[in-house]
Amino acid sequence: MTEDSQKDFEYHTLHDDFYKRLREKIETWLDTKVGKNHQWAEILLIAPDLFHLLIRLSLSDKVPIEEKGKLAIVIAYFISPLDLIPEGFIGPVGYIDDVALSCFALNSIINKTDAEVVKSLWAGKGDILQIIKKVLETADEVIGKGLWLKIKKLLGSKI
Repeated sequence: MTEDSQKDFEYHTLHDDFYKRLREKIETWLDTKVGKNHQWAEILLIAPDLFHLLIRLSLSDKVPIEEKGKLAIVIAYFISPLDLIPEGFIGPVGYIDDVALSCFALNSIINKTDAEVVKSLWAGKGDILQIIKKVLETADEVIGKGLWLKIKKLLGSKI
């Protein structure tokens, strides 16, 4: 195995493992009484598919290099256990800021490239453009206006 193919294998293994663990964690939580009745369950359920989309976009030759830098920041934020709403402390609800930030970055990419690139790589259910719009419209309510402003301010200059 060449060095490049080994790196590619390791990258895909990391992605698959994180994606599967994230999907399982959220689905298991959604099967609980609290999860089933949680007002943001629908938004949380798209977290694994958004992560998958971020990875696919970062590997696409249709995405400009400067936009890939944004994707790298959001992917790192997604997998980091330390963020503004830490999932390690509060469980799957902690992915709500990751979802909002992902949609913020995807919206920026769509506005600076071609929406078809994002749509063509979306493997989740529903229209990704409508999902992004819905998440961004409800971000203040979902994670709190003050925290959402902090996230946008903190990362907005890079995204």
